[in-house]
Amino acid sequence: MKLNTPDELLLSLLRENARASTAQIARRLNLSRTTVQSRIDRLEREGVISGYTVRVHDEYERGQIRAHIMVTLHPKQMPAVVRALEAMHEVRELHSVSGEHDLIALAVAATIGDVDVLTDAIGAIEGVERTTTSVILSTKFER
Repeated sequence: MKLNTPDELLLSLLRENARASTAQIARRLNLSRTTVQSRIDRLEREGVISGYTVRVHDEYERGQIRAHIMVTLHPKQMPAVVRALEAMHEVRELHSVSGEHDLIALAVAATIGDVDVLTDAIGAIEGVERTTTSVILSTKFER
């Protein structure tokens, strides 16, 4: 689906703060509240907006260790490995990517030791050839 510029701007504002009121969004977009609500309703109905989520404050996140875990798979093992990773609550996101690795997982754990244990558990999944982990030092911005 191709979106127009006002829809893209609306999505950008919702990414920043999905709890912003329709009136606040309307002021920022220079549109009426009715127009903004209609656009949101349409984007939800068409499946462009599939849900809303919680973003945790940086102060809390600083107490957590976040890491990207790059995963290289043996051939034809993607579905089983994805199911196994989906069952691990520390894995917050999983992306299929091109290049040297097949998957990149965003993991969150309480300690470096927990990240180490998680990385070992991922490496032990049948179909995983190898993992490479990079600890996230800071997030410069998020949308």
